[in-house]
Amino acid sequence: MEHKTALVTGSTAIGGIGYTTAAGLHASGATVVINGRTTDRVQEAVDALGAGDRVIGVAADVSTLAGCETLLRAVPHVDILVNNAGGATPQPVMEISDAEWENQFAFNVMSGVRLSRGYLPGMVESGWGRVVFVSSESALNIPVEMVHYGVTKLAQLGLARGLADSFPASGVTINSVVPGPNHDARTRNIYESLVRRRSA
Repeated sequence: MEHKTALVTGSTAIGGIGYTTAAGLHASGATVVINGRTTDRVQEAVDALGAGDRVIGVAADVSTLAGCETLLRAVPHVDILVNNAGGATPQPVMEISDAEWENQFAFNVMSGVRLSRGYLPGMVESGWGRVVFVSSESALNIPVEMVHYGVTKLAQLGLARGLADSFPASGVTINSVVPGPNHDARTRNIYESLVRRRSA
């Protein structure tokens, strides 16, 4: 990974999939871009990884067009894009508002659309690149407590497939990974929320 730059969105949670991915890429020699929504969280992650020439922190909310544009301006070219940012709050499906559905699509799907659109042309031009979408097993087994999350993670799989088919024999690979629950603070909060709902 030497001489490669890797951006991992949503990579500020120590122990989370994004941060752990960034740490692995850094250990392999890549320059890594840590991304999160707040400057404080980004700086904490950068410090934990070991601030230096090969660690860049960019605070930007990739669920918004403005946030994606901020990230693209700060780091105009990457060799590896890991679309990891995303999340959901457990809710009964009939209680999910239009606004929350739209928020989930913006966070889990449109962030990947916008950043892929921004970074893929440079990868294709250089003849090498990697785009990875961090989907979820929830895409294949939609959880009744987070239908909106599962639907958007399923959309990610379709997006990755469509992008991959659009750039054959380009030297750029576009794939999805489908992890299960990760033992981090966010996942614990989700399960605690579910327990509270079922106990009420």
